[in-house]
Amino acid sequence: MELRERLALRDERIESLSAELSAARVRIAELEARLGQTSKNSSKPPSSDGLAKPAPKSLRQRGARKLGGQAGHPGSTLAPVAVPDEVIEHEPGCCRGCGEGLGGAVEVGRERRQVFDIPPISVRVIEHQLVKRRCACGTATSAEAPEGVTATVQYGPRITAIIVYLYVGQFLSKKRTAAALAELFGTPVSEGTVATMTTRAARGLGGFVEWVRANLAAAEVVNLDETGLRVEGRLRWVHSASTGLYSLITVHDRRGTKGMDAAGVLPEFAGVAVHDAWAPYDTYPALTHALCNAHVLRELQAVTDTTPQGQWCWARQTADALREMNQLVKDALAASGNHDDLDGIDAAALTAAIHRYHSAALLGVEATHTRTNKLMAKQHALARRLIDRQDDYLRFTVDLRVPFDNNAAERESGWSSCGRRSPDAYGR
Repeated sequence: MELRERLALRDERIESLSAELSAARVRIAELEARLGQTSKNSSKPPSSDGLAKPAPKSLRQRGARKLGGQAGHPGSTLAPVAVPDEVIEHEPGCCRGCGEGLGGAVEVGRERRQVFDIPPISVRVIEHQLVKRRCACGTATSAEAPEGVTATVQYGPRITAIIVYLYVGQFLSKKRTAAALAELFGTPVSEGTVATMTTRAARGLGGFVEWVRANLAAAEVVNLDETGLRVEGRLRWVHSASTGLYSLITVHDRRGTKGMDAAGVLPEFAGVAVHDAWAPYDTYPALTHALCNAHVLRELQAVTDTTPQGQWCWARQTADALREMNQLVKDALAASGNHDDLDGIDAAALTAAIHRYHSAALLGVEATHTRTNKLMAKQHALARRLIDRQDDYLRFTVDLRVPFDNNAAERESGWSSCGRRSPDAYGR
């Protein structure tokens, strides 16, 4: 009897340990997948990779073209100008053959060498003297100051423009911006002055921002993105909306529809919205959606990186099909010689690539249907989304206005999220 009880206790213990081991394995797989996330296989920014960042691994496939500038690409090499600002002639001292002087000798050639440089720059101080005169009636009248001249001593518009450009456009800190002005132009500027000028410049954009917002709302295609930003020590969200001509960047406490509504573009927009698969975009019924394939390629790469070999073939096949479709569109545009004609696309190759995309996504749904852990559930949701929103992912193959990815919007939001105090909105 004692032996039976001991065996029963042993069996219970083994069953308990097996359950704990299974749970531990699931948790380990989830943690390994999380640790394996980098900027190459997720939406994490490159800065989050740290010093242990992996070697660069582009999601682009090697093509037939060599690296570097392509034939016919216009270069930016410094070229001589026809009419220089100043010409300095240099005469030879004496003949290198016999040593005689060359004064009055016949000129037989001339070599031109041009040096491009910036002349010495110093700050000019312009004093405005407002003359006051007394009339015979006894009234003293002073001259009006020119527009913008409001203080006894102040900085002019050009210095203000340089400060805003360095601080906002080149991402210098307030301290380094002030130091640059002092070292380059000999003008003392405080960090507080940099902040004040930036705030004043942002306030002056009111009418322009509304104009940009209206043009974006009326556009046919708009790229949209949102990214986190620390403002005064707390998390806020940068929302960007852009086309090839206009960009609007706003900062809000919320990432979802409240922040999107506050930006003022999506509530009035009825065109094609290019974005990632962030769900709040789907709450705007007037939109036609085009999902970013760069995002989904990173998600598919994450499946390859975090799934045991042999179980990620569907992800690789889907990614290859997307890249092939992108190349087919590029080839058709190159062959047509313009950006308005897809008639020359290889229809049979495109149909085959779409079939491989869909078949691979179906395999992904089947391979992950058990959803025994969070990682598999995430992969199942990805495969399901690839099927359910196939038209949105492949819209670039039928509508030339739609890009393959949403990199334009990501650059806009990433450009602005430099971790400093920012104005609530600006456009360009």
